[in-house]
Amino acid sequence: MRHTHSLTVTAFLAFGLTACGTGKTDTAAADSAMLRDQTLLPADSTLPLGDTAMAMAPTPQPTPVAARPVAPRPVTPRPAAPRPTASAPVAARRSLDAGTTVFASSTSRITSRTNRAGEEFEVRVSRDVNDSRGRTVIPAGSTVTLSIVRIKESENKSDNVGTLQLAVKNVIIDGQSYPISASVASQETVLEGRKTNVGDVAKVGAGAGAGAIVGKVLGGGRGALIGGAVGAAVGTQRAVETKDRDIVLNDGAGVTITLDADFARS
Repeated sequence: MRHTHSLTVTAFLAFGLTACGTGKTDTAAADSAMLRDQTLLPADSTLPLGDTAMAMAPTPQPTPVAARPVAPRPVTPRPAAPRPTASAPVAARRSLDAGTTVFASSTSRITSRTNRAGEEFEVRVSRDVNDSRGRTVIPAGSTVTLSIVRIKESENKSDNVGTLQLAVKNVIIDGQSYPISASVASQETVLEGRKTNVGDVAKVGAGAGAGAIVGKVLGGGRGALIGGAVGAAVGTQRAVETKDRDIVLNDGAGVTITLDADFARS
């Protein structure tokens, strides 16, 4: 019995020594880890020791290097976009229908005695010519250019008129010329008789000579005198009847123009 108790005490002591040895070993290892952690951490760190504290420690930042000053790049200014300008209002076109009448008056004297075909002259519009909306298309004072196509005096006293044919060239409004399709409907012309000329004297002389010849054949010498007087009278009458008369368009005389086609302007 006493032998058994001794073995028990001996085993207990051996276990206790083993445990003490093991505890010292673990304590030494823990102390070594703590010393290592303290070496790595800053002296004034208030963080808890161990691996967690090392993980939470701030990472050392590199010392900043002063950057070289970079010269600014020249900036090329962009051209300013053009501002939209308000377009000028387009003037509405004004027009006249075909058949519209234009009243005008001559600005010069035209006569078959001195003027010839191909010559041009002007007539002045005497009143405003308006469109259907009452807007003036051809104002009074505008001029129309006319061309003489044919002009001829009256050759016989029985003729009522001579010949004066005119063509419309253009119309000038405020100094600007516009083409126009129109014709002269009428003009206030007159006939003016000419004074006796060489041709008229020749007609009288021819009549007297013819009468003298006839009188001489029929009545001898006295018949020739009578025949000559009668022939002269007949020749004079013939000269009067055939006397030329000039056709004249006086300065200020009226001229009526009719549009042959529509006329328009801005």
